[in-house]
Amino acid sequence: MTQGEALTILKTGANVYLTGEPGSGKTHTINEFVSWLRASGIEPSVTAATGIAATHVGGMTLHSWSGIGVSESLSRADIDRIAGKEHIARRIQKAKVLIIEEISMLSATTFEMVDAVCREVRRIDAPFGGLVVVLVGDFFQLPPVSRHTEAVFAYRSKVWRELNLITCYLTEQYRQDDSEFLSVLAAIRTGNVEEFHYEELMARHTESTELPVNTPKLFSHNADVDRINAAELAKLPGRVRTFRMSSKGKDSLVEGLKRGCLSPEVLELKEGAAVMFTKNSPQGRFVNGTLGVITGWSVDGMPVVETKNGFTVSTEPMEWQLEEQGKVKASVAQVPLRLAYAMTVHKSQGMSMDAAIMDLSKAFEYGQGYVALSRVRKLSGVYLIGLNQRALEVHPEILEKDRDFRAASDAAQSAFSKMLETEKVSLQKKFVKAMGGAYVTKGAKRDMQNPKQRNAGLPGRLAETLQSVRGAKSLKEAAKMRRFVPSTIVQHLEELDAIGALTRTDFAHLVPMDAIDEIHEAFAGESSDKLSPIFHALGGRHSFETIRLVRLMRS
Repeated sequence: MTQGEALTILKTGANVYLTGEPGSGKTHTINEFVSWLRASGIEPSVTAATGIAATHVGGMTLHSWSGIGVSESLSRADIDRIAGKEHIARRIQKAKVLIIEEISMLSATTFEMVDAVCREVRRIDAPFGGLVVVLVGDFFQLPPVSRHTEAVFAYRSKVWRELNLITCYLTEQYRQDDSEFLSVLAAIRTGNVEEFHYEELMARHTESTELPVNTPKLFSHNADVDRINAAELAKLPGRVRTFRMSSKGKDSLVEGLKRGCLSPEVLELKEGAAVMFTKNSPQGRFVNGTLGVITGWSVDGMPVVETKNGFTVSTEPMEWQLEEQGKVKASVAQVPLRLAYAMTVHKSQGMSMDAAIMDLSKAFEYGQGYVALSRVRKLSGVYLIGLNQRALEVHPEILEKDRDFRAASDAAQSAFSKMLETEKVSLQKKFVKAMGGAYVTKGAKRDMQNPKQRNAGLPGRLAETLQSVRGAKSLKEAAKMRRFVPSTIVQHLEELDAIGALTRTDFAHLVPMDAIDEIHEAFAGESSDKLSPIFHALGGRHSFETIRLVRLMRS
C-alpha cells in the first residue's frame, strides 16, 4: 500500500494499524494525517510507547497521557483513582483521535490498562471509550520491555481485536535504494537468512584500525556508549564548551521530555568533535541523523557544523514540545546535536544514517540487529566490528503474524480501490463533522476579511501564534511572547498559510524592509523555492527565518 492510499483510509476516521518496513514512511504519513486533522479543526492526541518516540512526534508517552505512569497492573481502585484526577479526566474527555506511535514496544497489559482508564473516564463501553484509535509501528523492531515477565505483544490483546482495525502496510521504500542491502534486510525480516546473506554482512567487517573517523558507533548496552563518547571527546585538544538544556512547564512533563530527547541535558563539545543532528531542520538544512564535525563557534558562541555533504550550518537551540489539545504544556530547548561517536541501538530507532559502525556481538534482544542495520541507507555505510547469531533473528511469533498483516492490508487496499472518489470524500466529510471539525477542500481559503472569522476553528497553538505575530514588532519579539524559538513561529505561519488562514498583512511587518527586494530577486533567479540556494546566494546576509517569511509573501 502506498502512503497516499493509507492517508485516504486514515481520513475516513477508521481505526487503523499503520505498519511497514523501516524507511517506508510511517512517521511521514502520520504527520500528514495530523496536519490534515488540524487543518480541519480537529486536535489529535499524539502519544508514543516510549519517550524517545514521543519527542519525534511532538507528543507525550501514552503512560503519561493516560495517567497510568509506570504501573504494570491496575486494580479497580487504581482505575477509579486515575479517572478521578481532574487533569487526566479532562484530557481524555476532550480527546477525539488517539495516535499511538511505536506500538511494537507496548505490551498487551499496558494497552488494556489504557483502554480501561479511557472507558471509565468517558463512560462508554467501547474500545478506548469510543475514541478513534490509530496505532503505528513495526513488530519486527524492538519488542516490549517488562521488568518481571516476558511481555506480550499488543496485538494479542482482546482490545486489539475489538478495535476492528484496518491494517495499512506501507510497501514503498524511501530510506534504502541499495538492492543488495535490501535483500539482506528482507532475509532477516522473513527469517530466511542464508549463508550468503551472512557472508555479505561479514564482507563489511572492519578492523578497529580501519574504521572511518567521525562515524557513529551503535552498541546494545549504555555502558559502552558512555565510555566511548567520553574517551573520544577527551582526546581532542582545546577546551570543552558546555550547552545546558532550558525548559518550561510542569516538572513531571519536562522530565519526560528530557528523557526522550536525543540531545543530552548537558551537551559538552569541542572543536573537531564528531556530532549528529537530533532534529529535523524546518529549512531542510539537516535531518535527524545528519553527521558532521564541529568546525568552530558563531559570534553567539553556538556550534558551527560542517556536515558530511560539505554544508556549513550555524546551529541554534531548537525546541522539543509536548502538546495537548493544541496547546504547548511543556518544552525543552537545546542545541540539536549529540556526540556521534556512539549511541545505543534503542536510541537509534526511528533515525536514518548515512553510515554507522556497529558492534552487534552482544545483541541480546530479537530485532536489535535488524533495527541497527536498517538505520543505514546503503550496505557500503555499514561497518561491522562484531556480529552474533541473535543479531540476525527476529521474533518467531512475528514471522507468522506479519503474513496476516500483509493479507489484511491487501484486502483493505482492494476494497478501497473499488470505491468511487465521491464515496471516499463522503466518508471523510462525515468523519470531520462527527469530530466537530470543518472539512477543508484542497486549496480552499477561509474568509480573509474578518480576523475573528479566520481564527475560528484554528488549533489553539496556531491561533495564539497568529495573535502574537499581529501584535509583535519583530520576529524575535513574537518568539519571546510565545516562548518559542523564531523558527517555530515561522513554522506555525507556514501551517497557517497551508490551510488558508494567513494573509500578507498578518506578518509582513516582521520582515526587514531592506531584505524583501533582495530575497525576492534571489528567488526569481532560482527554478525552485528551496531555501539553501537562496541563503548561499545571498552570502548568509539574511537568516533562514527571514527567507522563509519572504517565501510566504510569494505564496
